[in-house]
Amino acid sequence: MLNTIKNAQAVNHPTVEVSFSNLKYEIAKILERYGFVNGIEKKGRKNKKLIEIALKYDGSMPAISGLKKVSKPGQRIYLGSSQIRKVRNGYGIAIISTSKGLMSDREAKKQKRGGEILCEIW
Repeated sequence: MLNTIKNAQAVNHPTVEVSFSNLKYEIAKILERYGFVNGIEKKGRKNKKLIEIALKYDGSMPAISGLKKVSKPGQRIYLGSSQIRKVRNGYGIAIISTSKGLMSDREAKKQKRGGEILCEIW
């Protein structure tokens, strides 16, 4: 999903559609909350659900300048709340899967929750 967004922004698409899953939807909501995308919308029903994401640009520059997948199927990365560091000196966010659901690095640190760090976005 993240690479789809990055590729769509590289060619200045206004929106992008990705297949629906609860994990992708929660990640999209976090991206919207922190201003990396303009809006998200669920479309379709039953087995043809999609998430439509309205991409955000600053002039001709995309709002997401980079991303990095941290935890991968071959090597999961878990951090305690004290090990969570700022992404790009606070200009980016990390998405962390905790026992209370997905949240940004700032929210996880505030609630003193560790978990699996999924990705970093700046």
